[in-house]
Amino acid sequence: MTTSPRDTHEPGDAAGLSRRHNVPFATIIAVFAIAALMAAIWMWSHVLLMAFAAILVAIALRGGATLLHRWTGLGFKPGVLITALVAVAVIVAAFGAAGPSVSRQFNQLLSSLPEAWQQVNDWLGNSSIGQFIERRIDAGGGSAPEAATGSLPSVFGYLTGTITTVFGVLADLVLMLTIAIFLALDGPTYRGGFLHLVPLSYRDRAGRVVDECGSALGRWMGGQALDMLIVALLTGAGLWLLGVPLALVLGLIAGLTNIIPVIGPFMSGIPAVMFALTQGVDQALYVTLLFLVIQQIEGNVLMPMIQQSAANLPPVLTVLAIVAFGGMFGLFGVILATPLLLVSIILVKRLYVEDVLGDRLSK
Repeated sequence: MTTSPRDTHEPGDAAGLSRRHNVPFATIIAVFAIAALMAAIWMWSHVLLMAFAAILVAIALRGGATLLHRWTGLGFKPGVLITALVAVAVIVAAFGAAGPSVSRQFNQLLSSLPEAWQQVNDWLGNSSIGQFIERRIDAGGGSAPEAATGSLPSVFGYLTGTITTVFGVLADLVLMLTIAIFLALDGPTYRGGFLHLVPLSYRDRAGRVVDECGSALGRWMGGQALDMLIVALLTGAGLWLLGVPLALVLGLIAGLTNIIPVIGPFMSGIPAVMFALTQGVDQALYVTLLFLVIQQIEGNVLMPMIQQSAANLPPVLTVLAIVAFGGMFGLFGVILATPLLLVSIILVKRLYVEDVLGDRLSK
């Protein structure tokens, strides 16, 4: 009588296989808990990103209150309120002073767009570069003016869709600022409440990591504010020297959008080039060259110098973070990609590399 391979296994071997495939119940619970947490984060990503943005603003408000306390001895909570009121007053004053001029210049821009478009067509037909572009477009089955004109409806459709989201963005902005003010007024209370969720044996370590994240974000925001100010001044001065309308307002836009890595300069350059088109194609080319030069100075000279004392983030990881967070959360994720990367690096270093792997890193 022959026996099959299955029959040759001894009872001890079967027990060993059973033990090797037995997954602890705690592991199963942990896996499901992690999966539920990731699903919750994904579902509430908009709220969590808004909360993170509010934390950044709260750090800035507390920084302003700290300066007021050092200079004047003013109490911390009144300093937070004064900092917030001064920031709002500056923004309102800037819009109030520039609003009528912006409206007038924007109407002028709309009325002069057909003439500017005709100048672009003339330039395409007369310049060697334009003729080369036109030949390439002709090879694709159309002329430059026709191809560009055909794309205009989609462009205006995109702009219309963007305008419809403005009210939602404004509502989120007001809510975020409200949360930021409450966080800034009573930050230690919220910090303590968060740490009470951590087991006692890890609470001191968690507190140090939270404080390190707050300090790093504060340094990053200070460096970013300095970078934005310099870019705004350089852009405004350059546009003013070129005679572009609304040079100071366009400079302010360039400084504000510079907080968005990679795509921020393009967002600020488009309206500047459009206003320059009202004065000719050559002027638009000069403005484009100005933005390219300023961004080269900012990216290769200014930002590396600031990062040495603020937050030295690896450029490759920064680009990957922009792509990743932008793909997951859209424009909001792109804006917050750099501070999110900064916090992620600190958490990986302290909680995984040091606490799990036991590799001590320098501060």
